[in-house]
Amino acid sequence: MCGIAGILGPRAADVGTLQRMAGCLEHRGPDAEGAYAQGPVGFSHRRLAVVGLGEAGAQPMASRSGRFIATFNGEIYNHLELRARLGLEAATPDWRGGSDTETLLAGVEAWGVRGLLERAVGMFALAVWDHEARVLVLARDRMGEKPLYWALHRGHLLFASQPSALHEVEGFSPSIDREALADLLRYGHVPSPRTIHREIEVLPPGTLLEVALGPGDEVTVRPAPIAWWSLLDTAAAALADPFVGDTNDAVDAVESAITTAVSGQMLADVPLGAFLSGGIDSSLVVATMQRISDRPVRTFTIGFAEAGFDESVHARRIADHLGTDHTELILSPAEAQAIVPQLSRIYDEPFADASQIPTLLVSRLARQHVTVALSGDGGDELFGGYGRYAQAELRARTPRVLGRAAAAAYGLLGQPRKRSAAMTVGRAGPDVIRRLLSANPLAEPMVLGVDGSSGNARFTARWDATAGLGGITERFMALDSIGYLPDDILHKVDRAAMAVSLETRVPLLDHRLVRLAWTLPHHMKVRGRTTKWVLREALARALPRDLFERPKMGFGVPIGTWLRGPLRGWADELLAPDLLRTDGWLDGPKVTRLWGDHVRGRQDATYELWPILMFQAWLHDGPGRPRP
Repeated sequence: MCGIAGILGPRAADVGTLQRMAGCLEHRGPDAEGAYAQGPVGFSHRRLAVVGLGEAGAQPMASRSGRFIATFNGEIYNHLELRARLGLEAATPDWRGGSDTETLLAGVEAWGVRGLLERAVGMFALAVWDHEARVLVLARDRMGEKPLYWALHRGHLLFASQPSALHEVEGFSPSIDREALADLLRYGHVPSPRTIHREIEVLPPGTLLEVALGPGDEVTVRPAPIAWWSLLDTAAAALADPFVGDTNDAVDAVESAITTAVSGQMLADVPLGAFLSGGIDSSLVVATMQRISDRPVRTFTIGFAEAGFDESVHARRIADHLGTDHTELILSPAEAQAIVPQLSRIYDEPFADASQIPTLLVSRLARQHVTVALSGDGGDELFGGYGRYAQAELRARTPRVLGRAAAAAYGLLGQPRKRSAAMTVGRAGPDVIRRLLSANPLAEPMVLGVDGSSGNARFTARWDATAGLGGITERFMALDSIGYLPDDILHKVDRAAMAVSLETRVPLLDHRLVRLAWTLPHHMKVRGRTTKWVLREALARALPRDLFERPKMGFGVPIGTWLRGPLRGWADELLAPDLLRTDGWLDGPKVTRLWGDHVRGRQDATYELWPILMFQAWLHDGPGRPRP
């Protein structure tokens, strides 16, 4: 696991600039650094050594022939299998070491970049420079586990694992995108490929970007990012080739696929463990790890003193049953709150999923004991785990205003933000789906100079792309898989873990399991109010049902209460009317009214306020904020 950065363009690459870019990424790779600069191309690298720990794994790395240079962030879990395939094809070099980067380059020489990507099982963001063709290829993994940002600046192509590194390039001072700010306030994150900066894009999952140098070393991006793998295409192909077998066969198939994924992702030359929340997904990953391990698996859980936010007791019971080596930390409110003012620097750009706090804290806990941790993320998007899917189904099937009894049946009473999205007239469409995903459905009026039409059109286009993938739940799952999952969940986990130099791996996002999930019929995922049915059945083979059959809790903290109490001073400063007016980004009077209503208890505006606070904190203290 690493941090990567680079420059391509008409001026000779400057080693000093590359080193400064890498310096911004030191937390992603504290073990070693490296730089490569030759003519118009320059790469820099920070290394967290996990596989192939010696100097033979150092980056940037050249292929055996010297034609290709690569800088690589991530892991190729099947790299030993790829080495065997290269041997069968008589394409095996004299291996210098055991790193998957060396395997990657040998694969590129034998099959080309795209051929290597299509054969690789893993998570990654990479850059490969072809000396002969004078082409730079940037690529990102299928599901978007590892990030990669890029920008054009004064005729140069810039890229990095995090946007703050791009700011180290002389003269690069990107501007804030007001439309992206409105998206941030609506969703809690900026949907890719946009970022908070107008001039910076994030490479979408499963895409590659080819950048060629012309005769005068002018940069040509050709064309835009293109898909080398597509979740939507994979889902469509799977639906056309449905699973054949009964429910027992389906559970067997899912269990086998998860075992294959977990086994491959336990490959490491450093200590390895797992996050264990006590929920279905993390428990299934840990149960699988323990079943195939010859020693107790290290597991980690964060608990909170506040009632209603602590799942640590459930995680402990599961760990005891499985026999893991479990570490638990119960945090006081003060310990958790101390993290909040640091978030703008940790996340490097404004990001407002409040579960970023416990994610960061459990990553810190795990890093004290291991270098790699497996996570259970992805199960909800693949197997119908979110309550909003039921809300969307209800909305599609009930073209009328819901009564109180119906709202109670779907758990919507007491949740005005969610209830308002479901209790309206008409059939489910992009407007309803968008509201179900929104932290603040009225975000656009909060941002000065934005009318919301552009953001609505972008969302509608993304929703329309899911047409033909089944019913409302299937389409919503596909939408989450190409949007919320990479842009929020995986972004959150990557930044939190990398902030403490911890590698995280997500076995439920193995692309073979993803395809299998999409072959399964609806009733094997959702049965009435029972979500993730097939995962529950697989987990029941390892755990008694009373250990995991309970209402979904989520991974949250009582931000709303803290904002009225110990965090009020911090928030008051960021939301001061004079500051808002001077900044000129947000409608100060509207924000002030919202803040006042929340503080006085007239409404719970946590969802609406947290993105505003994260933007203000980043604007005034973040590492990638616009320079004066």
